[in-house]
Amino acid sequence: MRDSLRKAGQRLMVGFQGLEASPEVKRMIRDYGAGSVILFARNVAAPGQVAELVRELQAEARAAGHDLPLLVSVDQEGGRVARMRAPWTEWPPLRALGRRGSEDTARRVGAALAAELHACGVRLDFAPVMDVDTNPNNPVIGDRSFGSDPDLVGRLGAAMIRGLQEGGVAACAKHFPGHGDTDLDSHLELPAVEHTRARLEDVELRPFRRAIEAKVATIMTAHVLVRALDNEVPATLSPRVVEGLLRQEMKFPGVIVSDDLEMKAVARQWTPGRAAVLAARAGCDLLPVCATHDMQVESLEALVKAVESGEISWSAMDDAALRMRRLKERFLVPWQDPDPAAARAAAGAVERVALAREIAEHAGMAT
Repeated sequence: MRDSLRKAGQRLMVGFQGLEASPEVKRMIRDYGAGSVILFARNVAAPGQVAELVRELQAEARAAGHDLPLLVSVDQEGGRVARMRAPWTEWPPLRALGRRGSEDTARRVGAALAAELHACGVRLDFAPVMDVDTNPNNPVIGDRSFGSDPDLVGRLGAAMIRGLQEGGVAACAKHFPGHGDTDLDSHLELPAVEHTRARLEDVELRPFRRAIEAKVATIMTAHVLVRALDNEVPATLSPRVVEGLLRQEMKFPGVIVSDDLEMKAVARQWTPGRAAVLAARAGCDLLPVCATHDMQVESLEALVKAVESGEISWSAMDDAALRMRRLKERFLVPWQDPDPAAARAAAGAVERVALAREIAEHAGMAT
């Protein structure tokens, strides 16, 4: 495999259709070197099935000569964003944890999420949301946030991060530099954040600084136009936001993940290939293209061409590859396939269901 294709493949995260590994995802792993996979509800039926699916995906990576396991991820926040429902524990939204206000409870929830995900072979959870919910008209954040107080969001988010990562599952603080005060859904349109830099420092950025202090493994960027930082392109595609602010100024050493590059906030203006190149140039290490096989291929080929033309430097590719390697070595080595029986036993354990119910009842929310 050409070195440029191998390095580009390490930066791609792919989704697929079905409860078994599709021919398309196998091709991305085998022929294009894709090193990360994301699961959605369309891939999930039961704990044993997910464990078998992950075993199948990892077997494809082994056969293709990958030197490290695939990073398998999922969005498992609780509330309305949870790809894995009963018989797994069904958690209330993060807002319920915010109403409780307990760091210990947030850490316990993180640990409980890790136990169920780890047993299935999922080692990256795109949680917690670190957005501060300051706009009641926000259609996409709302009760996914711990609340409207940045200190509360930072405290509880950091505690959940510790619980997840102590349980062997990488956490992800999202959506940087803040999606809380928007009134558009970036899945459909490009939202704008109009606040001054001083306000961003005081509210939106404060929880992310706490997440970095908690040694969060990954941070996800937002497809939002933050005018005080970059008035021309969304944060995901902005070197000022990703490399300048998050990497250099805030000193985040981990893996930076873009939000899905098929979302309309980006896809309405840029092709998947161009968006992937711009996100990589901005400083994103891991680039999810979550649904469409042709767009995944287009993104990979565009990255390869950008590297070979010099638009993306070899040193930048090497730096991203090293951060991805460190992430995998931290959470995936030694290479160990999940046990379907252990996955079934871990899902919906009595003590976790009781904790979820207690949190929901305290907050006046039903699970």
